[in-house]
Amino acid sequence: MSDHLLRIGLSVCFDHADPQRKLFTGKTLLYVEQSMLRWVQAAGVLAYPVPPAPGEGLDLDAIVGDLDGLVLHGGADVCPRSYGEEPLRPEWEGDEVRDRYEIDLVGRFRAARKPVLGICRGAQVLNVALGGTLHQDISTQVETERAHRDPVAYDRNLHAVDVLPDTLLATLLTGGAGRYEINSVHHQAVRDPGRGVVVEARSSDDGVVEALRSSDDRWWAYGVQWHPEFYGAEDGGLLDTTVLRSAFVAEARARRAGG
Repeated sequence: MSDHLLRIGLSVCFDHADPQRKLFTGKTLLYVEQSMLRWVQAAGVLAYPVPPAPGEGLDLDAIVGDLDGLVLHGGADVCPRSYGEEPLRPEWEGDEVRDRYEIDLVGRFRAARKPVLGICRGAQVLNVALGGTLHQDISTQVETERAHRDPVAYDRNLHAVDVLPDTLLATLLTGGAGRYEINSVHHQAVRDPGRGVVVEARSSDDGVVEALRSSDDRWWAYGVQWHPEFYGAEDGGLLDTTVLRSAFVAEARARRAGG
């Protein structure tokens, strides 16, 4: 049954070994957030978590070879050491282990010319994997009065973004370039775009990068700071990011057909 369905990999989140945890005490847990899994599979594809260590007799290249694309999941901060800096505060340490795993995945999928879609942290990882840097904390490193992360409102924290003209996202959206509303659940953001990274949308009031893509015409890769998987049918006023999911899936399908 699954032979004709695309297979999409999901990078996993890490809950590192914790001797105080009552369940799976001292063990590392790997997981995906349920709404992300549902959002990806709503495109009519199969989604699989990609393990960082496949196990004896199997390697990551074998897994990448069997998959048609990769979605980089949201989650923990990117560690500043992953782009050549030290954390300015202990709480901005991030997850360097996960960074290495995901940056490696980006490289493998790029080498295989298979598409990558990054969500929130995933957009930041994509930029870092391509040689870019991040603001460790928007509120202290960017001139803004905007709270890009509100722990109370969480995924209901909304603000406007400007989709720039002559961009892929502008061509996909019915309304083209212009102002849209999205949700915002991040305190880090792109500072210096990586090699071949094109900025496609910015926060309307402070210019924070909200969407980016790779300009490599041999490889489709896109990242957004917002969380489309947290949208519902009732959120009709928000930017329609199903168009990006459709473009990602169409590229994966074309790559499979082309061998």
